[in-house]
Amino acid sequence: GSKGTIIRVQSPEGMKKINSTKRETAAAFLKKVAKEFGFNSNGFSVYLNRNKTGEILSQNKTLSLLKIKHGDMLFLFPSSSSQSTPQFSEDDIDQYLSKQEGKIYRNRDAQLCRHGPMGKCVHCVPLEPFDEDYLNHLDPPVKHMSFHAYIRKLTGGADKGKFVALENISCKIKSGCEGHLPWPEGICTKCQPSAITLNRQKYRHVDNIMFENHTIADRFLDFWRKTGNQRMGYLYGRYTEHKDIPLGIRAEVAAIYEPPQIGTQNSLELIDDPRAAAVEEIAAKLGLRKVGWIFTDLLSEDTRIGTVRYTRNKDSYFLSSEECITAGHFQNQHANPCRLSPDGHFGSKFVTVVATGGPDNQVHFEGYQVSNQCMALVRDECLLPCRDAPELGYAKESSSEQYVPDVFYKDKDKFGNDITHLARPLPVEYLIIDITTTFPKDPVFTFSSMLRFPIENRDALGETQDFHSLATYLSQCSSSSSFLDIVSDFHLLIFLVTNDVMPLRVSVLCLRFQNIFVFSVITVVILVFIITVPLLCFTNVPHLYFLGVPGCHLLSKPLCQSIVKG
Repeated sequence: GSKGTIIRVQSPEGMKKINSTKRETAAAFLKKVAKEFGFNSNGFSVYLNRNKTGEILSQNKTLSLLKIKHGDMLFLFPSSSSQSTPQFSEDDIDQYLSKQEGKIYRNRDAQLCRHGPMGKCVHCVPLEPFDEDYLNHLDPPVKHMSFHAYIRKLTGGADKGKFVALENISCKIKSGCEGHLPWPEGICTKCQPSAITLNRQKYRHVDNIMFENHTIADRFLDFWRKTGNQRMGYLYGRYTEHKDIPLGIRAEVAAIYEPPQIGTQNSLELIDDPRAAAVEEIAAKLGLRKVGWIFTDLLSEDTRIGTVRYTRNKDSYFLSSEECITAGHFQNQHANPCRLSPDGHFGSKFVTVVATGGPDNQVHFEGYQVSNQCMALVRDECLLPCRDAPELGYAKESSSEQYVPDVFYKDKDKFGNDITHLARPLPVEYLIIDITTTFPKDPVFTFSSMLRFPIENRDALGETQDFHSLATYLSQCSSSSSFLDIVSDFHLLIFLVTNDVMPLRVSVLCLRFQNIFVFSVITVVILVFIITVPLLCFTNVPHLYFLGVPGCHLLSKPLCQSIVKG
């Protein structure tokens, strides 16, 4: 009858057991297989035999009619269409830089050039953007060329890079190998991932991190100043051209969002954030995106003069192995779209900033990324932190569940010879790329409000986002304050859109605006409408135009009507 049967399904990734019945149709069984292996319905084929004969088609015949019985082994193969290159578009900054010439122009050298003003020689001919000698002689010297300069280097030969492909490293066994049993019973040179020798990456995806102004950073540091506990936040901003380095990219930070977290003096734990998707949408409406994350590692030295301890340096570590793994995780989540990669993505522009004590015992902001090799080790779960030594990581060893390729790094002995070490343990300095972090001479304000609406998730400080704090915030506005300035605060906009009492998410986010002014005006007008309509019992929509709210005269009657209808 319909007694339960177990069918084994072997795939290149491994074997899974599927519960079924004799009366179950092949179509229903294949749906179960798709769900178990995470394929869409046409992304794979299942066969009775390993040599791809006896395909099981999606039909209404029962398994017993197809002679499939309890304990049988079937063979699954992914279809090539399910592994096709995904559709994507590169970031605006990448599209812009790919069209720039990038050459470094030099003036005629009065001492070395022996030609007229129109001539060129080796001393004044334009240099390529990847010229290492030029980068080393900048002040300060630049150790890493920009990613676009690296692309020019790859594509600059006689073939113009016709055969260039930026391959993402994989530490996993290649799928589709049919000549042997799956790991741990079998492995061969075709499916075995190559050993990895860690090299210091010659390029970086982001060349500079710039906070628009000191207020953003100061407000973030306030949490540590008031509690002594460490704090973490996501950096929202945009990627722009960094003109100090040929074809360089800068991450500009316009705001810091602080997700729910538990912080102590020496630890941080992130908690699930129910507002994460809404914050992403709000940022996108304002033309911003998540460009990185920031965390504090601060220990007070002298509270009277406000100094902090200098703990992160060449004698200890710059980033701990745990922080490298977290940075690698975030970078994998925010992969960099790239036309030269068969996968459609390569590396990441997601940055890490640490607020920590500098050599002068003041708070310094240090920027980093981890290398693409580190991203691969983290993605494929091959890298572990060392509990007792934060400056060391540990390459996992192979087990029956997972094959891990050998990971090596090179060091020099006292005679200057290269020595190869197995990465157990591994100094994490081989995984880190440092990025200069700066503040502009002339501050910039995407969010221009000079008032301070409480920052989200700071209930531990007694700073709460509620309608009482909204009323307090609005009561500080002078009559001369412009309407845009009042509502131009990232934390206020998040509260208006996500609060539990009157969330405006549906009202605002269904409208498509990329302009902070329009977005802010619409958010507050809808809020005012929601609050005032029940009070004043308005029956006619255009009356909204006459509400005594600063700046409401900026809106036309037709716009108000369209907002309310929307």
